[in-house]
Amino acid sequence: MTEELFRQDAYLRQCDATVVAVDGDGVWLDRTVFYPSGGGQPGDTGVLRLSSGRELEISDTRKDQAGDVMHVVPGASAAVRPGDAVVAEIDWRRRHRHMRMHSCLHLLCALVPGGVTGGSVGDGKGRLDFDLETPPDKDELTAAINRLIAEDRALRARWVTDDELAARPELVRTMSVKPPMGTGRVRLMEVEGVDLQPCGGTHVAATGEIGPVAITKIESKGKRNRRIAVAFADEAG
Repeated sequence: MTEELFRQDAYLRQCDATVVAVDGDGVWLDRTVFYPSGGGQPGDTGVLRLSSGRELEISDTRKDQAGDVMHVVPGASAAVRPGDAVVAEIDWRRRHRHMRMHSCLHLLCALVPGGVTGGSVGDGKGRLDFDLETPPDKDELTAAINRLIAEDRALRARWVTDDELAARPELVRTMSVKPPMGTGRVRLMEVEGVDLQPCGGTHVAATGEIGPVAITKIESKGKRNRRIAVAFADEAG
């Protein structure tokens, strides 16, 4: 299995690695900084730099059927082979915007009651769907989330055992997707004094890094389904 360096440090932008397998456009490395699509967060893009200096585009990152990290590199089978030494470097601007928005959605989740029925992290925007009968006030919610951002609360990951999570079902807010269990431990993301829930995504170190945001739309998607969209304030128009 690939060593997932982004689990320990979301701010790593590149790493030295060795190619362990190539299949069509798929490349597997012994270690990576690339986050694979999951939990509503898109997979990272970037470049794979060969020892010759040639750069190959990594157009997406996904989990394969076995759950390992697969880097999508168009034309990979003609360019790299197992054993090659490479440098894997993410598109940092895109990743960091995903980190900011993912952390923002955790604040939104903390402010809105009800189970989460869906969600998506985008480049500068995102949304969560809630099992909620009465929608919140858009302006009040915008003010509340920006207060939490301005308080610059720390975010940190910690791990609990499967049994510990099972004993605290209130930590699981998502109704349609359950956290991966069965390996003995589950990763939690904590926003200091605000939120604690299972999450395998990448996040900023403190809420102040998110920057001002705006709740752009609250829609009804069913009798009890409310979709709340958020965007970076300077791009909300």
